[in-house]
Amino acid sequence: MFDAKTAKNQITAWIAEYFERNAPPETRAVIGISGGKDSSVAAALCVEALGKERVLGVLMPQGIQPDIGVAYALCKSLGVAYVEINIHAPVQDLYDEIVRAGMELNSVATFNTPARLRMATLYAISGIVGGRVVNTSNLSEDWVGYATKFGDSAGDFSPLADLTVAEVKAIGRELGLAAEFVDKTPIDGLCGKTDEDNLGFTYAVLDRYIREGLCEDDRVKEKIDRLHKANLHKVSPMPTFRLGR
Repeated sequence: MFDAKTAKNQITAWIAEYFERNAPPETRAVIGISGGKDSSVAAALCVEALGKERVLGVLMPQGIQPDIGVAYALCKSLGVAYVEINIHAPVQDLYDEIVRAGMELNSVATFNTPARLRMATLYAISGIVGGRVVNTSNLSEDWVGYATKFGDSAGDFSPLADLTVAEVKAIGRELGLAAEFVDKTPIDGLCGKTDEDNLGFTYAVLDRYIREGLCEDDRVKEKIDRLHKANLHKVSPMPTFRLGR
């Protein structure tokens, strides 16, 4: 049985210890804020571990983001400072240069490039303030590769990587976050589909399979296994040739 209070306390202690061991005093946690459950819970955990003065939110809409009000509300609720960097122009400039070079854009490029530019933005801001970038990926998404390599799967430390979606939400409630931050339906930001629409199964089904190994639908089980195997490279260290070994 998952104990959200114990897990919350363990994670906040872990974050505090990470900063004590790996950063100068008063170093800030730099986190991309979308208003979704993962960035909301990760930000709240950092606030509890470090204090609100040491957390900097970065909002990165791509053009007009209809639900950006939730991200504003999260920063206000936590009392953290934030900056807003619109990535529409640099994303479009890069696309234009690629086309100008004679290459044809496809869905892989257009889906992953914004995520990678967002991570580049976080590291630029982190470099300016001398911070550490928070990775906000959770176990469920990582399990099936629903993350962009060197995009939202990157970061300096990862407080949620061993938690399923259900467990992240439970910690959010334990932290006292409002339902709008914990239960906001995640969408891909491109075609307007939800994450679960894109995956073809619910996070509840995926979480149960991860934790209990149970899935009544053989078709879904096969798909989860296939996605997991195909995407292990996203969460594995880069293969490195070793001379003479």
